[in-house]
Amino acid sequence: MTKSINNNQLAITNILFMGSDSNPLAEKSYAFALKVVKLYKEIIRKEKEFVISKQLLRAGTSIGANVSEANGAISKADFSAKISVAYKESLETKYWLHLLKDSDYISSIEADKLIAEADELSKIMFSILKTTRINNPK
Repeated sequence: MTKSINNNQLAITNILFMGSDSNPLAEKSYAFALKVVKLYKEIIRKEKEFVISKQLLRAGTSIGANVSEANGAISKADFSAKISVAYKESLETKYWLHLLKDSDYISSIEADKLIAEADELSKIMFSILKTTRINNPK
């Protein structure tokens, strides 16, 4: 089982990504990345599985990294491109979570919680993409 994110970690998230304004997507993607890192550490320690779990680590932490880059975008097109990459990484993350669950490296309960979180991130980012593309057609 992964440990929950504590208030100190979320406070750090606020300092790193939100400044004085709240950014729920940055906060959620950072908290999700922490859970993925902890799960990765658990899988390599307990299961000695290094390939699929590394793919999960890369995809799951890339979501927040791309959201962070989007927050510093230099144009609307740059912002949309970074959110698009983050969205695709969330889909890939769900794939790796399903594979780890179906190959019995992680429990269904643990996988399903993280899949639901990745799905929530996907929905937020898809909504952002829809809005940015409606407001900025090519």
